[in-house]
Amino acid sequence: MIDTHCHIDFEEFDHDREDVINRAREVLEAVVDSGTSYESNQSVLDISKKNPDFIYPSFGFHPVASHTKTSEEIKQAQNFLINKLDEFVAIGEVGMDYYYITDKSLRDKQQEIFTSFVEIANEYKKTLLIHGRDCEKKVLNIIKEYDNIPYVIFHCYSGSLKTARKIMEYDNYYMSFSTMVCYSKQHQELVKNIPLEHILTETDSPYLALSREERNEPAFVMRGARKIAELKEINLKEIDEITSNNGKKVFNI
Repeated sequence: MIDTHCHIDFEEFDHDREDVINRAREVLEAVVDSGTSYESNQSVLDISKKNPDFIYPSFGFHPVASHTKTSEEIKQAQNFLINKLDEFVAIGEVGMDYYYITDKSLRDKQQEIFTSFVEIANEYKKTLLIHGRDCEKKVLNIIKEYDNIPYVIFHCYSGSLKTARKIMEYDNYYMSFSTMVCYSKQHQELVKNIPLEHILTETDSPYLALSREERNEPAFVMRGARKIAELKEINLKEIDEITSNNGKKVFNI
């Protein structure tokens, strides 16, 4: 099993990061640690180098904060990405967020920044890991114009089934489902109707725990996998095999 999206570089793990990684090693084949900022991306790289062939880094520039960045900061992040592109397994999470960002001018800036990262993914033929919240259809309409992006992942997909079906028209597009599937009726209905061939597993830890009192962590991806097996009415081994193969292919690991 693979946790295709988490943030073990975050401060929530500062006091017990090694324990968290060791617990993940007991049940998982691999973990993709997704950066969110210029500083975070360096931390992600450092953690992956300390855990070779298990933790894989993805370069991120989180959309909720992207509109606050100056042109110089954006350029710095993009130069860092391009110079270290071979060290990252994907570009993301990058994207757009209409849940938190409601102002039209800020949304326009968010889209401009997102598109610039899409263009890098297309130019360098790199897997694209997308954060698209309350704007999944708009994100899809942007990325489908680019032909050289090898794989696209809609991280923690929460859009409509109608949009999901449009996503599935592309063999190289995937949707990842977090531990939210354990308690979210919307995500459960999506999983029931989306073939495993388009599904990846994730936690988005330390977020999206099963309770407010609990911190999520990569090993808990098994909870989501068990729920997917229950919803699909197939055994966990098949969920593991198909989603893990999807993850290995998408991230080339």
